[in-house]
Amino acid sequence: MFTGDRSGEFLYRALWEAGFANQPTSLRRDDGLRLTDAYITAPVRCVPPDNKPSLEEILTCRPYLVRELALLKRVKVVVVLGSIGLNAYLSVLKDSGVLKSRAAFRFGHGLLYKTHEGGPLVLISYHPSQQNTSTGRLTATMLRDIFVEARRLLNAAGEPSVG
Repeated sequence: MFTGDRSGEFLYRALWEAGFANQPTSLRRDDGLRLTDAYITAPVRCVPPDNKPSLEEILTCRPYLVRELALLKRVKVVVVLGSIGLNAYLSVLKDSGVLKSRAAFRFGHGLLYKTHEGGPLVLISYHPSQQNTSTGRLTATMLRDIFVEARRLLNAAGEPSVG
């Protein structure tokens, strides 16, 4: 995901600068990129018109997200990119019975939440879309700082693993 596009340029550089990636770019599937203590997924598996997925697209792709999250057993920190990512993640937690209410969670760059006792922390970032990066709403420094904070939180939690 994000390989070979402008969003990926921002994302993979930030991951590399925070020690989650072995190289600062990913241009194609077989370019040697390796992530450490990180896993990338998305609530939508296609590129929707105008990069704005419909509720139908989000719900159609949801089973993939649910299954991936179920397979990740040692997650300590989840970095969500954008409000769609936050809403999708919280929705999965709520539907699984782990989260009673989503009311306490508001979207904002740099906000950090604890979802439930023993569960991962959720760190929020603006999505690295061109709409956000070309306007300066999200800068390379802002995104790097999110992943540096994720690394700090992982180190503080002991056993590293991030989603």
